[in-house]
Amino acid sequence: MAHYLVTGAAGFIASRVSEMLLAAGHRVTGVDNLNQAYDVRMKEYRLQRLMKLPDFSFMRMDVSDRQAVAELDRLKPFDAVLNLAARAGVRAAVEDPWIFVDTNMTGTLNMLELSQRCQVPKFILASTSSIYGLDAPIPTPETASSDRPLQAYAASKKGAEALCHVYHHLYGLDVTIFRYFTVYGPAGRPDMVMFRFTQWIAENRPVHLTGDGNQSRGFTYLDDIAAGTILGLKPLGYEIINLGGHESITMNQLIRRLETLIREEAQVEHIPFHPADMLANLADISKARRLLGWEPQVDLETGMRRMVDWYMAERAWTSQLVTK
Repeated sequence: MAHYLVTGAAGFIASRVSEMLLAAGHRVTGVDNLNQAYDVRMKEYRLQRLMKLPDFSFMRMDVSDRQAVAELDRLKPFDAVLNLAARAGVRAAVEDPWIFVDTNMTGTLNMLELSQRCQVPKFILASTSSIYGLDAPIPTPETASSDRPLQAYAASKKGAEALCHVYHHLYGLDVTIFRYFTVYGPAGRPDMVMFRFTQWIAENRPVHLTGDGNQSRGFTYLDDIAAGTILGLKPLGYEIINLGGHESITMNQLIRRLETLIREEAQVEHIPFHPADMLANLADISKARRLLGWEPQVDLETGMRRMVDWYMAERAWTSQLVTK
């Protein structure tokens, strides 16, 4: 049985990673500050599911709080630190860039310091496809430029990646950085497009669509992302790896598919395209195939059906979540 420290444990990806590690017979210490970056009821729902599982323990903590993170030393040894805590969201980063630097850079620095103090052999960082900016080739390989981010979210993740390299260089820390592409699935973030559109269509609310709806995303089902993250626990030295879906669709196509699944017609209202948004993203996953043997298993149709079914089953409270 290994012992893993997972930050952001009440988050979308980290909660599923934790569930999979626990199902494999490992012990997980989860850390989260349950902030209100989006409706906290979703985080509480995920955390309640985890708290029912054996070998899971939880500490409410902000990873950007250096003194609080130092208290984790007493829980060592850890077989790996999975730093999946993050402030995410391209538009929110325009409104309050400071909190993104606090969580994504200072928080990462604190967890790296913890790892080198406690001689943790493996460190995983959650990064983002937003790091590739405006002119990335499609599909995007890890070698594409990440020097011109469009907002503080992507810039803070670029800084976190650089800090990881420092600790690999100075202390020999084995680091795997995952650049996640658009993730969706049951209990997804209510500030992301798949959940928002599902709620708005199901509840007959206006669907706020930025621009003409021809912007596209390569969607990745949650279980595929979590499985790939766990594969990254093996020794790799220092690697940056894309994890992303193999199916890209436009926002207009996404709305039409959701209309079919939900059996309701969308009331689309167009709003101006936001300059912090990317026009398209799609991962080149050649490196993940080569180093991890990873391949997305859940096609978009199946994944969307699972997500809509979950939403409908939990509709009494999911319909009340705040979406923007």
